[in-house]
Formats: sequence, structure tokens, C-alpha cells
Amino acid sequence: MSSRTGSARSRGATRFSVMASGDLLLLVFVHGFKGTDKTFGDFPDRLRHILSETIPDSAVESVIFPAYETKGELNEAVVRFSDWLTTLTVEKEVAHGGAGKAKIVLCGHSMGGILTADTLQEFVNGRPDADAPLWPKIVACIAFDTPYLGLNPNVFKDSATKAIEYAKAASSVGAGFLGALSGIAASRTPSPQPQKQQQPAAASGWPSWAGSAAAAVGGAVLAGAAAGATYYKREELAVSFTWATDHMKYVGNLWDAAALNKRLEKLVASEEKEGIVFRNFYTFLPPTPMISNAERTFCVLPRKSSPAGSRFIMARNGIAANEVDAHTGMFSAKTNDGYYDLGLEAAKAIRSAVFAAREGSNNLIEF
Repeated sequence: MSSRTGSARSRGATRFSVMASGDLLLLVFVHGFKGTDKTFGDFPDRLRHILSETIPDSAVESVIFPAYETKGELNEAVVRFSDWLTTLTVEKEVAHGGAGKAKIVLCGHSMGGILTADTLQEFVNGRPDADAPLWPKIVACIAFDTPYLGLNPNVFKDSATKAIEYAKAASSVGAGFLGALSGIAASRTPSPQPQKQQQPAAASGWPSWAGSAAAAVGGAVLAGAAAGATYYKREELAVSFTWATDHMKYVGNLWDAAALNKRLEKLVASEEKEGIVFRNFYTFLPPTPMISNAERTFCVLPRKSSPAGSRFIMARNGIAANEVDAHTGMFSAKTNDGYYDLGLEAAKAIRSAVFAAREGSNNLIEF
């Protein structure tokens, strides 16, 4: 047994005796950016319980992909996950009675949903021909707040608010400090004007909205830094926008509109042609007095009339302070008042996939 598989067994959300007959349903959870084995909390076990009670003749097991470093090339992560999933499937099917016994549901949070989507396509494309059966038998790709079309620009706007406040304060009290530090205090050379700061080269490849959002953040922050913001509340300044900018570093093609649309089109096609159910449960914050008069989401949403539109399912959160809090706190009832509804809706989508696979039909069953 590989050490990776051994780690999976020790870290899986649940384990119990496998039935001698019937389906083996494996719910495989993959965390996203800076996630851990604890990202999903008790959600995997809750989902397992709901499905165990509502899908007859089935053994349901939740397994969490061991924590991985969310840096580097996405393709490398896809290879590692594919290898791990292949090993896991073989072991579980041998224990359950033979090849092809397991039905797999990939459940990815945030960037984990991008990882599972690309892994699914690797398996689909890796078949000897288009009519060959898919193995591992993935019956559903369920995503939780995955930015398939990118991050909503409001995420940057809201994350920048505190950074801008700190930068403005720094500019009013720290201009002379940098001058003294550099040994030219006597000359009192004026601080560079914000508009002279050069935009990062990478920004030129972003969608127009991303460039505007980055400019809003970068312009204010860089102006503050020139006036001493690196010495004034530097920790708070960094925390305000690091989460969003680190997202960019992990997956560079998050800003490639063509690649994003192509990935989403493939997911929709996999459902229409292969019967592999695809859903993305996106966090939704309703208008909140004193905070925001607008509805907010972490992800950019497809047009409702598009093929992907009906596959993006609202996951309402009325207690999160902002989009990032809603995104990172969606798997706890303490931080998400829609937590229980999320479990029920996810179970509904998975049941549909399982029963459709049992019938050997691409026609989904509605409950």
C-alpha cells in the first residue's frame, strides 16, 4: 500500500463495513486554496448519512483527499489526484467484490472544483474510444463555490476597503519617515504620485474587470506603501487582500476567459453526453443593511439562459459579513445559516446521478 493511500485511510471522513451487494458510493472531497483536511468539517459525514438513508441497497463512504500544497502548476495537481483516485478505487472495488462496483462522486470546494473538473476530463479523454465505459465510474462532479468563470470583482473591491483606509492613514503620517530612513530627509523630496506607479506586467492579460479591480487595489496600496505603509499597520494591510491575490498565483488561467469557458463547456457536455451530473453550489449573500445594498457572490455566474446557468445552484448565507467569509465558512452551521439546506440540495443532485447511472440512462431523475 502506498503511503498516500495509507494517509487517505487515516484521514477519510468516515469508514464502516461494506455491504456484500449493491452499490458502493464513494464521495471524494477535495479542498481548495489553502484548505486542509478539516475544511469540510462534519459536512462529508452529514452528506454520507443523508444518502445512506435515501439510496436503497447502497453503501456510502466519504473520503477526503489528503491535504495538498495549493501552489505550482494545476496540471501537476491533476496528475497527483488522478493517481490517488485510481489507487483508492482499485482498493475499494477489490474489497467490495470486483471492478466497476464503485460509483464516484467528486466534491470540490473552491479551487478543488477546478482540480476535480480537470481530473474528470483526463479520465474521459483517456479512454481508448468514446464508446468505452468510463473508469473510475464518476457519476457526478459536485462543486462548492468554485469560480469556474473567475472571481467576482466585488471580492477585490470589498477586500481592498480596509487596505485603502490603512494606506490613506499611512500617507498622512509616514511621508517624512521614509525620507529620513533613506538619508535624504533634509531634501524633503516629494513622494512619488500614485499615478506614476507602474502596473504589474501580468495585469495586461486579465479580463477588463480584473484589471480595473487590481488597479483599485494596487493603486491605493502602492500609494500608501510609497508613503510608509510598509511600516504602518503592515500586517493588517497585507491580510486585507492577500487571500484574493494568492488565489491568482495558484491558478494562472483563472484570468484566461477562453480556458474558463472551455472548462465549463466540457463539464456541461459531460453531463449531456456521458450522464455525469454537474452542479456548482455558489454562495449568495442577500442585501444587508449598513453593509451592502446589493446581492453578492464570490463567483462570477453564467447567464441564466446559458447551458451552465441551470447547473449553478444558489447557496444562501445570511450571516456572513462578506464574500470571502461566506466562501470559507460554507461548511459550518455557525458561519452559514444555509448549511443544512446545502446538504439536502447536494444530496438531491447526487441521488439523481446514482439512480440515472443505475438505469443506464442519461435522463436525470428529479425529486
